Amino acid sequence: MKPPLVIAVDGPAASGKGTLAKRLAAHYGLPVLDTGLLYRAVGQKMRDENRDLDDGAMAGDIASRFDAAWLDDPRLRERKAGEAASRVASVPSVRLALRQFQQDFARQPGGAVLDGRDIGTVIAPFAPVKLWIDADVAVRANRRYRELVSRGEDVTEAVILADLVARDARDAPNMAIAPDAIRIDTSAMDVEAVFASALGAIKGRAA
Repeated sequence: MKPPLVIAVDGPAASGKGTLAKRLAAHYGLPVLDTGLLYRAVGQKMRDENRDLDDGAMAGDIASRFDAAWLDDPRLRERKAGEAASRVASVPSVRLALRQFQQDFARQPGGAVLDGRDIGTVIAPFAPVKLWIDADVAVRANRRYRELVSRGEDVTEAVILADLVARDARDAPNMAIAPDAIRIDTSAMDVEAVFASALGAIKGRAA
């Protein structure tokens, strides 16, 4: 009997990993988890309670009380939530508190797709398919800028670029690439090309 198909999709912000994860989940009929939303939810709770985002002890306490219902908050897709997520995600106690939820999701009997920063190395190192999705930071900034503008947010591309550079620096300690990960640089690829490349990689690893 084939083992469950678990697909780990890792990479930096705005690389296209979230879009790819959803496409793969739909294609294979698997549940999908954007693990970044967990950190966004914790960051949003910190903001709602007027907490200092750099207060690691408080962030850890809030993460220990994580409730899946928090993921339904529409504000989690806003730029401010992304910035807050990057800051609380650097706190070891936050990552530890949220780890079990992610690992349980990954170990569903039928398999799952998860996207994040450390899925292939920490959450699901057992995944038969590990993808590392990346792109030039300027390309990622343009993508995120267009996404936010389409939602009506008042931002500039220069500000988004600066945000991503700062986020990459904060996220770096938790973004180790699994030795067996297949790397896909999406800088010059459209969504369909990325999807096709990922399907090819999956067929090779989970045949």
